[in-house]
Amino acid sequence: MDTRAFKRSLHHSDRYNRRGFGRADEVAGSLEQAYQSELIQSIRENGYELREGRVTIRLAEAFGFCWGVERAVAIAYETRRHYPTERIWITNEIIHNPSVNAHLVEMNVLFIPVEEGVKDFSGVESGDVVILPAFGATVQEMQLLNERGCHIVDTTCPWVSKVWNSVERHKKNSFTSVIHGKVKHEETLATSSFAGTYLVVLDLEEAQLVCDYILGNGNREAFLKRFAGATSPGFDPDRDLSRIGVANQTTMLKSETEDIGRLFERTLLRRYGPTELNDHFLAFNTICDATQERQDAMFSLVDEPLDLMVVIGGYNSSNTTHLQEIAVSRGIPSVHIDAPERIGPGNVVEHKPLGQDLERLEPFLLEGDLRIGITSGASTPDRVVEGVIDRLLQLAEAGQIAAEIA
Repeated sequence: MDTRAFKRSLHHSDRYNRRGFGRADEVAGSLEQAYQSELIQSIRENGYELREGRVTIRLAEAFGFCWGVERAVAIAYETRRHYPTERIWITNEIIHNPSVNAHLVEMNVLFIPVEEGVKDFSGVESGDVVILPAFGATVQEMQLLNERGCHIVDTTCPWVSKVWNSVERHKKNSFTSVIHGKVKHEETLATSSFAGTYLVVLDLEEAQLVCDYILGNGNREAFLKRFAGATSPGFDPDRDLSRIGVANQTTMLKSETEDIGRLFERTLLRRYGPTELNDHFLAFNTICDATQERQDAMFSLVDEPLDLMVVIGGYNSSNTTHLQEIAVSRGIPSVHIDAPERIGPGNVVEHKPLGQDLERLEPFLLEGDLRIGITSGASTPDRVVEGVIDRLLQLAEAGQIAAEIA
């Protein structure tokens, strides 16, 4: 499929919108009430620090909603205002945050149902309005909705679209796209749908396996078994790993994406020599600025002396998970929660350790003075961060009172 031609045709359709509806002022009040926080703004103005009782809160200097997320949520609100009576669907969560998606449900926005991992579009009818989320939708989904006569509102982040353009360049020049991402993540699914031949690698370990194979040190059967479900149909490692272009899911850990790119460059340099490298390797910088800023801020924060790190964001949010990885890599006690309600009542927290299921931690806050670092993923509203801080301060105060009574 000529995905470039399809996109051009879709973008010229009078049933397609990716710029909003000029109703920003009408929805500004609702967005501010639902997502912004005077407390968080005051902490920013106080050098990203809050001291109260025995607790010092240190906020990362970049956290929470990014521009792409703000844009997607605002357009979703505008869509409801512009289409007050029409049925409105979203092909997936608008962003990976439970409170934001819950607000849309309250606005009578429907989500495409998923049965056994497969989306069911059977309920979507001609004339319905369908929102594409911030991390995009597959080209096949767009084609289906367009053919069905739906009004398509596209909130795809421009950084994600930039990656799509990269893999389309790979396809045009007969390069295999090696995509650093999570194979079942919605963004990676969308990106691979715009690619020609592709292979998804999760991390540096998987990238090393691919490079070993390129250098003749792998087993074909083992390779195909390891990457089953992570390749384009008919993928042949003996044929399709000679010309490689690197791309990524925009929310992956920046340093690992860069390491993977350098690894493939060195491998192909070794395999084909410097004079032929450009015929076998392409790389484009597709790391999202906001993701990079939040990771850089997290690295700065964990350099400070901290007793605890609290990472806030959806459990299926890739960029939030990578913030948690940074805390874990530094050996700082940390919890990943998706909502203030995960804290309490009592000195307990329900959290998700990295790569594990939810578990309860009790006791949560230790006695004595505490210095707590806080960050949040790009899909987390400031109001949610405020709620977490309120719970932490209440818990610390209750613990102090209990200690004094004892």
